[in-house]
Amino acid sequence: MQVAAIVAQRSEKVRRYYAEHNLPFTILIDDSRDTVKAYGVWHPVGLDAWNIARPALFLIDRGGIIRYSFVASWQFEFPAFEEIVGEIGRLYGG
Repeated sequence: MQVAAIVAQRSEKVRRYYAEHNLPFTILIDDSRDTVKAYGVWHPVGLDAWNIARPALFLIDRGGIIRYSFVASWQFEFPAFEEIVGEIGRLYGG
């Protein structure tokens, strides 16, 4: 299993945050926002932010098929930790 985050923000801010917090996964920077647009999580204008990606989680199997997805309705919505762990266990038979 591999974990990666895709962030649609300026690279210098993301690199600084990554270095300061010593995160145990890879962060990919989507300056062009092509990836967040392709996954349907970008919104140009919202009540809580503009030109930003909604929080989202995708579990993608080795064949590239999305097996689980969560896309927030607003900027501070996230799936429960237990839900994520349960879906990972279901995907990987654990």
